[in-house]
Amino acid sequence: MSFDEYPLLAGLYVKNDSYNEQRPQGRQDWLLTFTLEGEGFFNLQGSLSKCKTGDIHLLRPGTPQHYGTSPSATWRFCWVHFPDTFMETNLLPNLQLLHLTVDSESLRERIYHTFIRILEDSRERQEYWFELCSTSVQELLLVIAQKMHKNIDPRIEEVQYLLSKNMHQPIRIDELASAVGLSSSRLSHLFKESTGHSVIDTLNQMRVKQAVLLLKHTDRSASEVCYDVGFQNYNHFTNQFRKWYGVNPSVLKKEER
Repeated sequence: MSFDEYPLLAGLYVKNDSYNEQRPQGRQDWLLTFTLEGEGFFNLQGSLSKCKTGDIHLLRPGTPQHYGTSPSATWRFCWVHFPDTFMETNLLPNLQLLHLTVDSESLRERIYHTFIRILEDSRERQEYWFELCSTSVQELLLVIAQKMHKNIDPRIEEVQYLLSKNMHQPIRIDELASAVGLSSSRLSHLFKESTGHSVIDTLNQMRVKQAVLLLKHTDRSASEVCYDVGFQNYNHFTNQFRKWYGVNPSVLKKEER
């Protein structure tokens, strides 16, 4: 197949304020942009939407296009045009132009690296490049949908990410609070208010969920799984497992045999 059969284009631009794209009839594909630095704009029938660091813009097929770099600015951004074939777009609001600001640093990093994968795969065009790019586009769309349906303080979102990343390590509330610019007491209050659980309860629940999977689908013993998921004491592991799952881990292990 020729690459013309795969309507997917991607890039990373750094543009001064002479950059201005206008397509009055729009295009037949979607346009997704992610601003890294500087400032750009989308002009939707006279209504301006600024593109600042961490901003995602998604333009629907057939929407008149007018976008570019803001006056006296430079706009550094990733972009991808992709075909109107992805079912994940149905998870998003039916808007001509969707604008979402991503405040979480970890989520920004994830989005950036996903764009870079799209860019590299689309340039290399090795076997299955389109499938790889499509998977990355689907990831971006799902992340956007998740972010829109999960209206949570970005600092709490960052703490949740740090908990999952460091699940196997001892956790200190003061270190988490410092990482997101809050006091320990403020973090504890805001986290409970946002999620319904304390930071420690959330971490323990996360560990127990992982332990359930390991007990069900591996040959690891309950005592081995205890340390695999980050608990340092088997009795504490058993108590938390019973609290969140209703039975002892050894009982679950026997039922799965």
